[in-house]
Amino acid sequence: MTIIMAPEARVTARAAEGWGVTPTSSRTGTFQRASRHTPSDRTGTVRWGHSVRAVTPLPHGTARLHHHNHTTEDFDLVIGADGAWSRVRPALSDAQPSYAGVTLVEAHFGEVDHRHPGIARLVGRGTMSAKAGRRSLVLQRNSNGHVRAYINFRGPRDWHAGVDLADTEAVRVRLLAQYQGWDESLLDILRDNEGGFINRPMFVLPVPHTWRRVPGITLLGDAAHLMPPAGVGANLALLDATELAQSVIGHSTIAEALDAYESVMLPRAAENAKTAQQMLAGLMPDTDSDDAAFPDSLWPADPLPDSRPAHAS
Repeated sequence: MTIIMAPEARVTARAAEGWGVTPTSSRTGTFQRASRHTPSDRTGTVRWGHSVRAVTPLPHGTARLHHHNHTTEDFDLVIGADGAWSRVRPALSDAQPSYAGVTLVEAHFGEVDHRHPGIARLVGRGTMSAKAGRRSLVLQRNSNGHVRAYINFRGPRDWHAGVDLADTEAVRVRLLAQYQGWDESLLDILRDNEGGFINRPMFVLPVPHTWRRVPGITLLGDAAHLMPPAGVGANLALLDATELAQSVIGHSTIAEALDAYESVMLPRAAENAKTAQQMLAGLMPDTDSDDAAFPDSLWPADPLPDSRPAHAS
């Protein structure tokens, strides 16, 4: 359940499952589960200390990995699943991520039900989003009583100019200045977090992002289709990986497998990226007007009685 609020902490709508809300899970937990199921009888399935600095296509459809430890290895298939700043992508595409005009500043709350009851009331059992114009505050309940906060705003990438991002209190003062007039219960998101703030300027790839087929090399996830957060990024990456694996198993050559995989993945990625950009424009418009609202097609209006969470004492 997503709770949608105005800056005065008045609940204006709810978005429940079945209304465009995608399921999420702990990425750390997902990685740990995947690691536990890595075949133990296949030495080298996961190798640490082999970060890649570049990939070079070779004749006959193979590819060479250039590691930071100055070693190289040749492979029949290289899959770039290495995120926004992929070292594999340049072998396929000249596209570079560009700043989307929006920054997310991340904060965290632990044991929220016991240590931060006010935050717990705001987020409920799912997600809370409060917004006005260029700014929003988002809470997301994760596992083990942990809540992740996103302080989102449209503005220059160097919004923190003159402030050391390692100085938590200085960053807090700068952020609070952007949310003057918001309800005290919402400002506690900026005041009571544990640890520092994590600056995450939002970057995106062009839409559509495509490339000419390069034998033996492909991309998945953010490396292929970095887009604004819309609750589908990790899910798309997992779907990409599943379909790529099935394609490799189901075709007699790697070339056929990659053709089949990319013919489905690329248009799907473009469609989702376009939707994500539309969502970003609707959720974080370039205006301070309070008339800017969640798109009705994604967040159906469900007006509720005036409801203000009690401010934690």
